[in-house]
Amino acid sequence: MKRRIPRARTLVLAPAVALTTVVGISAGTANAAAFESCEQWGNWTDPDGYIVYNNIWGSGAGTQCVAADSGSSWSVTADHPDTGGIKSYPNAKYIVGEPIQDIGSLSTTFDVTVPSAGAYNTAYDVWDENYDHEIMLWMNWYGPVGPLGDPVGEATLGGHTWDVYNGSNGSNNVYSFLRQGHTSSGEVDILPILDWITEQGWMDQGEVIGDVQFGYEITSSAGGLDFTTHEFSVREG
Repeated sequence: MKRRIPRARTLVLAPAVALTTVVGISAGTANAAAFESCEQWGNWTDPDGYIVYNNIWGSGAGTQCVAADSGSSWSVTADHPDTGGIKSYPNAKYIVGEPIQDIGSLSTTFDVTVPSAGAYNTAYDVWDENYDHEIMLWMNWYGPVGPLGDPVGEATLGGHTWDVYNGSNGSNNVYSFLRQGHTSSGEVDILPILDWITEQGWMDQGEVIGDVQFGYEITSSAGGLDFTTHEFSVREG
């Protein structure tokens, strides 16, 4: 189920797929947003350095538009057909650029409103700078979706208890942490998760963390569904 191409490192990731132009954008606000795009790879950097990315990367995708006032406040309206395979990962990202061993702290806060329809997950995607290792933190999900890889057990880390999976999509290693009990808001301490992964021998403490992404991995959203990010922030020290 996983994509073979990292979602937000390169702004042009593949030849453009023909998508229907959408005139209206449901931004979740009455006023025009600072950034609006229905483009496949539409992206914008806010004044604080967060990058908002529409990111329609999967085959068989429908239409999708993003509207943002900042990396912390943005929304997506997606109308992807009720078929298998991930269609998109609209997200905002924060660039870290530090080896795990040099990170004193790395935590994040999120708050979202998501639909009770379709098939998707709300997840963090944490990457090393070379995009060899992908760490997914699933906070909630709906419909017939599931992680890549094999189950390896349970771990209580960063303020949450997770079911952990380890696999590969043929391009990079994927470590998926599915929160036990869905939540639409909260805080996650990412550093203990990184340390635990290195303790398993899956990564090295010298691995440089490239960026922390947060968004919605959408498989289907037929008829048009809204996903709203009320808060996303990353703190490091």
